[in-house]
Amino acid sequence: MANPGFWNDEQNSIKVIKQVKSLKSLVEPWEAASRKYQESKELADILKDQDKELIADLAKDIGFISTTLDKLEFNTLLGGEFDKNSAILSINAGAGGTESCDWVQMLFRMYSRFGESRGYSVKTIDVLFGEEAGIKNITALMEGDYAYGYLKAERGVHRLVRISPFDANKRRHTSFASVDVIPEIEEDIDLKVEEKDLRIDVYRSSGAGGQSVNTTDSAVRITHIPSGLVAQCQNERSQYQNKQVALKILKARLYELETKRKEQQLLEQYGQEKKKIEWGSQIRSYVMHPYNMVKDHRTEYETGDVSKVMDGGLDEFIEAYLKQQAESKH
Repeated sequence: MANPGFWNDEQNSIKVIKQVKSLKSLVEPWEAASRKYQESKELADILKDQDKELIADLAKDIGFISTTLDKLEFNTLLGGEFDKNSAILSINAGAGGTESCDWVQMLFRMYSRFGESRGYSVKTIDVLFGEEAGIKNITALMEGDYAYGYLKAERGVHRLVRISPFDANKRRHTSFASVDVIPEIEEDIDLKVEEKDLRIDVYRSSGAGGQSVNTTDSAVRITHIPSGLVAQCQNERSQYQNKQVALKILKARLYELETKRKEQQLLEQYGQEKKKIEWGSQIRSYVMHPYNMVKDHRTEYETGDVSKVMDGGLDEFIEAYLKQQAESKH
């Protein structure tokens, strides 16, 4: 960054600054904990039993060191190729009509709260509202360090059990929604997409209830013909901006598809089976009646505080999953 001409290449300079910021987020806490450790060690060497004030200060410093090291240790679980990247989050309603659409909206609120608590920006890219209430499907960009590293733990089917507010007879309903998370891929990724393989459709953006929120055909849907993958965006100001965002999402999904294909080849080579995510094979259940409980079926981690979880309190679930994944690799 100190080199003359560093700012001549704006795209590269922004990339380097992001890299520096990411490295500082690891190095600076370690250096702060190291300094605090040296200070505490010196204090402990001269400490006298009767000096209660100094003992309290020392206990406080040890707590700071311990908390910092726990966070740094946890960061070692986020060492995947794209774990530092922002995330593209998609939520789709399963069977269940209005009830499932409402569940999608609840999940999106939960992830938005989780993202906001970590300082991420949450940007809606594409949304299709339910006919009566809720959301049929939504795609959003979670921008921030390690957004993908955390949210990849949420991929799968999420199940809700509650008394439906849409049922006049107050019966218990079970709803499903699928969550998909892929990393936002940087532009320099080696992935060639031929123009002839793309079908680009433009249409008018629409809000809840089909009401027009745009008087021009600015929304863009891009279909990759060979794979059948689709990406769309309707929330930017112009057709060009929507096209660029949709293309970025499509590239990310194509990269994810290619990565999964290579993983599948390796699994077949080693004679292992990869479990598919299907309706009925939910990763987590959220029960609001007849009792309160959220349980992750992969790690067996559970809590009775449903309200905390729905307000974005997902840290314990994500940590349990990442630790399980790390242990399974050893």
